[in-house]
Amino acid sequence: MKLGLVGKPNVGKSTFFAAVTMAEAEIGNYPFTTIEANRGVAYVRVPDPGAELGVASTPRTGKVVGATRYVPVEVVDVAGLVPGAHEGRGLGNRFLGDLARADALLHVVDASGGTDEEGNPVDAGSHDPVADVRFLEAEVGAWIQGILEDGWTKLLRRVQQENRKLEAALAERLSGLGVTEAQALRALKDAGLSGVKASDLPPDATARLATAVRRMSKPLIVALNKADLASDAALARIEAAIDVPAVRCSAQAELALAKGAHAGALEYTEGEGDFAIRTEPSPAQRKGLEYIRERVLGRFGETGVHRVLEHAVFDLLDRIPVFPVEDEAHLTDKDGRVLPDCHLVPAGTTAKELAYRVHSDLGDHFVRGIDCRTKRAVGADHGLQAGDVIKIAANA
Repeated sequence: MKLGLVGKPNVGKSTFFAAVTMAEAEIGNYPFTTIEANRGVAYVRVPDPGAELGVASTPRTGKVVGATRYVPVEVVDVAGLVPGAHEGRGLGNRFLGDLARADALLHVVDASGGTDEEGNPVDAGSHDPVADVRFLEAEVGAWIQGILEDGWTKLLRRVQQENRKLEAALAERLSGLGVTEAQALRALKDAGLSGVKASDLPPDATARLATAVRRMSKPLIVALNKADLASDAALARIEAAIDVPAVRCSAQAELALAKGAHAGALEYTEGEGDFAIRTEPSPAQRKGLEYIRERVLGRFGETGVHRVLEHAVFDLLDRIPVFPVEDEAHLTDKDGRVLPDCHLVPAGTTAKELAYRVHSDLGDHFVRGIDCRTKRAVGADHGLQAGDVIKIAANA
């Protein structure tokens, strides 16, 4: 799974990336700090079934803290986008292309209104963050529309001549964005174009389809970054004015806490609502920590950045955690790791589809699944539930 981190320059995008991945990313107070796309691994939290089942999990990736499993997801941070990016302005199409395979987009916005539309610093409150949300939706939509319009007449002619389904042709054209035929069909319905013959499509068909495809293949969540610098009334106004989900957060606070924990100065687990001081800070550090505790954790319950990730994964993308094992008695893999892997699969995934995710041979030779809680066999079409621990039985 890949989450694309997007937004205009200088809104804290690279800080957000560094906070959730602890990867090296250049951070600066000027446009286009990020030149090459940064890629890293972040973690989302799910309940770990180990304690319930009487075992201590030893995950292959991620970690377990108490009863919580931290599951890795890929995050790609691209250069800040400016109006006209789809036409090549700024760093333009090169970086829109970096988002082509993203499953969802995390749009980092300066909720304090302290950066203009180009990403230049201005007085807090002098720029409307709502305009940034709308501009990015428009840019991504225009980018997708450009892909559709490149050879659009030829595509429609082929659909008519070969008597093809329009959704199949659209999926083929948009395969680089990961759009499936089922998604293309749903986009046609959402655009009010379902059942319309290729020869009867209206002039604005590509624009309507681009909007529908963007919502389908690149669902969006807004990270209201620097929320600690904005009033509750200002944040509520932004949330009410946009039609996509939004989460209040402070990437700078999360990065400070994560770095402090990494250095051993703080006791803090990412995404938690408090921290403990382990080594005496300087007066300036203590003042900063008191600010974070009062103005960020006290207001929002946590820094919010991990909540952004989890909303994208579990709400926008509707993923559920499942745990495949090889030995149903000991809940291990062949190397003896207990509950070694957690797969974040779409809700409704079947036992056989999980087998294919684990390994193509398991899918090809699938016999049955075994629910390790009930010890009951389940069939190929059995729909998995969040937290299921499943053994896949297959012919050799």
